[in-house]
Amino acid sequence: MVASAIFLTDLKVIISRNYRGDIPPSSCLSTFSKYIAETDDLTRLPIFTDDGYTYAYIKYNNLYLLGVTKRNSNVSLLTIYLYRLVGVFRDYFGELEDESIRDNFVIIYELLDETMDHGYPQALDSKILREYITQEGNRMEVVAKPPVALTNAVSWRSEGIKHKKNEIFLDVVEKLNLLVGANGTVLSSEIIGAVKMKSFLSGMPELKLGLNDKLMFEATGRTQQAKGKAVELEDIKFHQCVRLARFENDRTISFIPPDGEFDLMTYRLNTHVKPLIWVEAVVEPHKGSRIEYMIKTKSQFKSRSIANNVEIIIPVPTDVDSPSFKSSVGTVTYLPDRDAICWSIKQFHGSREYLMRAHFGLPSIGADEIREGAWKKPISVNFEIPYFTVSGIQVRYLKIIEKSGYQALPWVRYITQGGNYSLRMA
Repeated sequence: MVASAIFLTDLKVIISRNYRGDIPPSSCLSTFSKYIAETDDLTRLPIFTDDGYTYAYIKYNNLYLLGVTKRNSNVSLLTIYLYRLVGVFRDYFGELEDESIRDNFVIIYELLDETMDHGYPQALDSKILREYITQEGNRMEVVAKPPVALTNAVSWRSEGIKHKKNEIFLDVVEKLNLLVGANGTVLSSEIIGAVKMKSFLSGMPELKLGLNDKLMFEATGRTQQAKGKAVELEDIKFHQCVRLARFENDRTISFIPPDGEFDLMTYRLNTHVKPLIWVEAVVEPHKGSRIEYMIKTKSQFKSRSIANNVEIIIPVPTDVDSPSFKSSVGTVTYLPDRDAICWSIKQFHGSREYLMRAHFGLPSIGADEIREGAWKKPISVNFEIPYFTVSGIQVRYLKIIEKSGYQALPWVRYITQGGNYSLRMA
C-alpha cells in the first residue's frame, strides 16, 4: 500500500498530511467534498476514483478520514489503516470528534508522521506509540531515541518487560448461531470461536500452542488424539504475532505474544449442532379476549455442565395487558417495549426440563388475528456455559520458553455463549 495523502475533515475544518507530494491536496479535497454533497447515503461508495486518483474514506462521528493515492495501491489496506488510525486517536483523546482535533493539532500531526512513512504504514499500536509520544494537555514530548519495538522484528512487543508474577490466561470462547424451524428441524448452525489471551510475561517469551486440530494430526501421521475427537477448524484468522509460515508447514501455532490482552486467533465451524437449549411453545387463544402460553424448555447438554444467566425471549402480541406468570424455576418479566416476555433462569443444569405458563388479556386484538399468527417472531435464547465448548476444541498444551528460564503459570478456560440463537414458533 502506498498512500499519497491523509485528510481528517468535517468538510470545513481539515488536517492533512501530504506524504509523497504527487497529488494536489486542495483539488482532491474539493473533489471529495463534491462527491459527498452530490451522493446520498444509499448510493455513496467508500472507495471511488476520479481523474486518476483513488479515494478511500471512512466516517466516524461527524468526521471523515480520507486517504488518497495516485498509484495502483491496495485500497483494502488503506481502509484498514484508517480504522486503525481512529483507534489510535481514541486511545490518545478519549474520543475522536471535531473538538478533540482542534485541541490536539500538534499531537495529531506527530501521530500521522509516526504511523506512516512516505506513504507506507508503520506502527499502529498505541502501546508502542506511547513509549515515545506522550501527551500532557495539548503538549507532546518525544523521546529522542525511537522505541526498540520499531527497530525490532517484533513490532508489537517492547523489550525489557518485567512482571513480578509471570502468568498467561487463555480463554476459548465460542458463540453458537442457530436457527430451528417451526417443525423442529435445525435449519442452520454455526460456531464462531475466538482464542483470547491475557499475557503477563517478562522478557521476550516464545510460546507454542497445541490444539486438537484435525489437520495437525493428519500432518503428523495421526488420525485422532488419545482422548476426544479432532476438530477441523475453518476460516482461521491469526494475530500478527503468529508465525504463519510455521503454521502452514506443520500446523504449529508459534508466537511471541504482545503484553496484555489480545485475540490470538478466531475461527468458524459450519457444522450441524443439536440445540443446547430446546424451547417449545404452545399458544392458545381463549374466548373473552385472553391468550395463554405454555412454554417447555429442556437442556440438551450433559448433566455436569451448567448454563448461567439463561434468558428465553418469547414474542407476544402488541398491546396485551394483565400479565400473569407461573414457572417451575426462575422469574418471568413482561417487556412491553419489546412486545415479549423474558423467562430468566440463573442456573440451568444439564439434562433438566422446566415449564412456564403465561396469561394475557387482549383488549384490542381479535381472535382471528391471533390465529393468523402474523405477530409471531422466533423465540431467542441467551446463555453462557462455562468449562464447555460445543465444537469440542481442546488446548492440548501451551509451552512457554524464555531465555531466563523462569516458570510461568498458564490458565485455560472454556466458555460457550448463545449468539444469534433462535427457534421459530409452531
